Amino acid sequence: MSPDEHAISESVDQMAQEGITSVFLTTMTQRPNLISKSMDTIKMAAENNPRILGIHLEGPFISSKYPGAQPIDYIQEMDIKKLATWYKLSGGMIKILTYAPEVGWSPHFDDYCQVHQIKTAVGHSDATYQLLKNIDIQHVTHLFNAQKGFHHREVGVVGYAMLSKIAKVELICDGIHVSPEAIQIAYQAIGPDRLELITDSMEAKGRPDGMYYLGGQPVDVHAGRAMTADGHLAGSVLKFVDAFKNIMAFTNCSIAEAVKMTSTNQAAEFHLNGKGFLENGYDADLNLFDKHLDLMATYSYGKLLNKD
Repeated sequence: MSPDEHAISESVDQMAQEGITSVFLTTMTQRPNLISKSMDTIKMAAENNPRILGIHLEGPFISSKYPGAQPIDYIQEMDIKKLATWYKLSGGMIKILTYAPEVGWSPHFDDYCQVHQIKTAVGHSDATYQLLKNIDIQHVTHLFNAQKGFHHREVGVVGYAMLSKIAKVELICDGIHVSPEAIQIAYQAIGPDRLELITDSMEAKGRPDGMYYLGGQPVDVHAGRAMTADGHLAGSVLKFVDAFKNIMAFTNCSIAEAVKMTSTNQAAEFHLNGKGFLENGYDADLNLFDKHLDLMATYSYGKLLNKD
């Protein structure tokens, strides 16, 4: 949500230190004019930084029952005109929209997203399993966090994520947002072909403990936890390379499966041409690890970005 295109670009460049070579930048629920400003700013940043491949619009069309760290006062009903305005301002960079389909959903909204190749994802939602099945949701935002949980008489968003055959499912693999045991359950129920690791990180990542801001809200970061004043987790300070190592530690999955959950699945889902594989003709984006799986070097488009 930064209004400074240079600060955004620098932040993306710093992500090379954790092995990230391509990114969708995530915005959040805010006043419409601030979302409009962020769309324009990210578009300008992307014009000079080829590692910015898209925007994840997280909100503002979400449920007030599950706001998480999203400012509840700025939650809005679904509005195709607003989405169209933001899409135009972004230069067509909106690739994924997290929303609560139980709040004013209409087929016209989904039609707009399909025409403009915006993936619709359920998140910050109280949706039932049956609703999600009926509208065929194909992406679940940060599983377990800020959504209807699993109950034996209504399995909700979590149950849908586990039972779907096609939906890709995000997971914040820091051991804080989701316990190692819950991560293991998700891995066994969903599997490496549908799980996609994310960080959900905010601006404090890689910085000392202290007070920071998330979409204008003060956030206290201490001992790896980012908390709002009302006690909600406010994103994370997780580095992506640590998510990569954590998923293997928590589930005993293979390196190949961890690679799939941190790059291949995402590249395939969003049709990122030239990404996700080490193949002839693909972009030379790669990470070099030592035998302990500590990151030694990161290359983007064949250029060395960082070296340990």
